[in-house]
Amino acid sequence: MASPKSIYTCNACGATSPRWLGKCPGCGAWNTLVESAAESAAPGKNRLSAGFAALAPSSAVQALAEIEAVDVPRTPTGQGELDRVLGGGIVPGGVVLIGGDPGIGKSTLLLQALDALQRASLPTLYVTGEESGAQVALRARRLGITGSQVAVLAEIQLEKIIATLAAQQPAVAVIDSIQTVYSDQLTSAPGSVAQVRECAAHLTRWAKASGCAIVLVGHVTKDGQLAGPRVLEHMVDTVLYFEGDTHSSFRLVRAIKNRFGAVNEIGVFAMTEKGLKGVSNPSAIFLSQHAQPVPGSCVLVTLEGTRPMLVEIQALVDGGGPSPRRLSVGLERDRLAMLLAVLHRHAGVACGDQDVFVNAVGGVRISEPAADLAVLLAISSSLRGRPLPKGFIAFGEVGLAGEVRPAPRGQERLKEAAKLGFSVAVVPKANAPKKAGGELEGLTIHAVERVEEAMEVVRRLD
Repeated sequence: MASPKSIYTCNACGATSPRWLGKCPGCGAWNTLVESAAESAAPGKNRLSAGFAALAPSSAVQALAEIEAVDVPRTPTGQGELDRVLGGGIVPGGVVLIGGDPGIGKSTLLLQALDALQRASLPTLYVTGEESGAQVALRARRLGITGSQVAVLAEIQLEKIIATLAAQQPAVAVIDSIQTVYSDQLTSAPGSVAQVRECAAHLTRWAKASGCAIVLVGHVTKDGQLAGPRVLEHMVDTVLYFEGDTHSSFRLVRAIKNRFGAVNEIGVFAMTEKGLKGVSNPSAIFLSQHAQPVPGSCVLVTLEGTRPMLVEIQALVDGGGPSPRRLSVGLERDRLAMLLAVLHRHAGVACGDQDVFVNAVGGVRISEPAADLAVLLAISSSLRGRPLPKGFIAFGEVGLAGEVRPAPRGQERLKEAAKLGFSVAVVPKANAPKKAGGELEGLTIHAVERVEEAMEVVRRLD
């Protein structure tokens, strides 16, 4: 029997019902009614809402020009790579949603960050809904965290969590995880769409009203998406995803959304016996160590947020059959088919009867089109059986007409390659330095405008 404090709203037409129905009474759609907490008409009935109203009174309407724009202060977490992804550190009143596969290191990283913040004299609170306090203490001991004064609360009821937040007044609080929290205002089970949405909404309102930064840990589905309603991503200020294979020691934290920093920024961590440690030179992870250049390998300078990184692109072209395969790992498969057509039409390199496999080393995912030129050069190298020159890098977008388009922030990419000792670069003409000689700190730059020009440059360097 539904609670009088609950109401069911149709996601399709907005019709409401005092009880759950399989079919919406308004539009007739099936399974669209979602439970939510009803607004109380009488004052004082909903104590939770009344408390928020007292904390966050309505603000007056102001013209945009009259509002003073101030920089948001940030507090470093003690984890340099995490600070990079967050845009410099924790923001007071900010809400961060972090998701990832089970066992990938979400709780480990957050416990390390809370300990560093607590040692910097900031009050912190770790709310665990999946483990007991003893289990959290065992993890801290495994990580070498001794004598930590981080406050730990093992609780899943929203009202008790908010009461503890009000009593403790922490500067940073972690809710691990939002799927375990439930509210008495709803009758559905913890982890349901209604509970996750309502609990996240109340915690977000608390953060904005009190100035406490809250980090919500979210589960992921089999498809790798955050479980629960996608509205969580719109509700919070920052969305972070943990990426990486649990069998590998390296982890990537990627910012999908960030109101206080750059999106698509990544932090690179290595899992050690003492927890997650930041990797200062992530390019070393994505470059294979070959004693001599090998066919089918080309180094790409890609851009992840504000960080240029060097990633090795490997291609293997092998004899196929009537239906040749095109497989790409870490790159878009549809774009690979398009690039093969461009390679055939404009450079005269045919792979129609060959199996083509392309891989980005290290498990990194590359979505920017600046990888096109490196992919084509790696495929051509594998097909010819001739390696690219030692110290060779390339980047640039390739169009259907065979033109090589410039990549954003090309000068930063070239400086990163020169810093790491690369000596030869094939880049779009618009990205080449304007100074005479075409060299940048020992890096010889070959500027090209079309795919066939890039292929000719490689043949001359053989």
